[in-house]
Amino acid sequence: MRLGVLDVGSNTTHLLVVDAHRGAHPTPMHSEKTVLRLSERITTSGELSKDGADDLVRAVDDAKKAARKLGCEEMLAFATSAVREATNSGDVLRRVGEETGVELRVLSGADEAKLTFLAARRWFGWSAGMLLVLDIGGGSLEIAMGIDEAPDFAASLPLGAGTVTRTRFSNDPPSRSEMIDTSAWLEKELAGLRKQVSKHGEPDHVVATSKTFRSLARLTGAAPSSAGPRVRRVLTDVGLRQLIAFISRMTAADIAELEGVSSSRSHQLVGGALVAQATMAELGLSELEMCPWALREGVILRRLDHADGEDQTELTTQPAGSK
Repeated sequence: MRLGVLDVGSNTTHLLVVDAHRGAHPTPMHSEKTVLRLSERITTSGELSKDGADDLVRAVDDAKKAARKLGCEEMLAFATSAVREATNSGDVLRRVGEETGVELRVLSGADEAKLTFLAARRWFGWSAGMLLVLDIGGGSLEIAMGIDEAPDFAASLPLGAGTVTRTRFSNDPPSRSEMIDTSAWLEKELAGLRKQVSKHGEPDHVVATSKTFRSLARLTGAAPSSAGPRVRRVLTDVGLRQLIAFISRMTAADIAELEGVSSSRSHQLVGGALVAQATMAELGLSELEMCPWALREGVILRRLDHADGEDQTELTTQPAGSK
């Protein structure tokens, strides 16, 4: 089966095409991205702007055409925090459906955490034991932990790299006071998270997914993507602290020149690094292992698990326009 998965995130729309069937490793065949930065196109009233909606419709339509051209039997399309939090999300989703014929499904933050956890569990297997998974997106931070394929604990917090950058920084690079104040604010926002997680036990293995974590790991010495997905890559608290001291003095344009950093996300890397540092500190973590699979792979795996066509995903979607 050839599947197309369209992920409408806070920064980009990402179409991933894979060849896969139930019980098999999904094989990536094609990947393409369109930078939209939807989270930065939310108006003061909380709506996704008209030009943002226009660009989203075009991007979804282009992805549909590309998936058809590449021979996809299905295209699974979903949106995360940027669309989820827009007060006019219902109107935007209806417009996408009417103009492209694509049903764009909005995942709740909890579903993001659960599906990302499923992907990490499949990648590391049962030998990972009690698994703790962290994911920093553009709009939110997801945390999940459990011993099975469905986590016992799953949470989503509005602490994405883009959100922190947009709401906490006015300067490029951030001023020293902005760095100090944001670190203190994150510590306060995350207070109590460790207590919530520890109710479900102690993790045997701690992993992180997402472009933000991968970029941070690469900048602290992890192997480049060219080395392949099965090379072990880690991010340590010591390496992260040293990296923050370095990149916090750089402009977004200069950060974009660093290996492993995409130009579309360079402006929010410092914010993401502070979220990573605060989360590791709150949870008492000294090291994270990178997982190459994340939300998109979780969506694929869940679909393949129910390849008989019966909808047993048990996902919940946010009501249109709600947060």
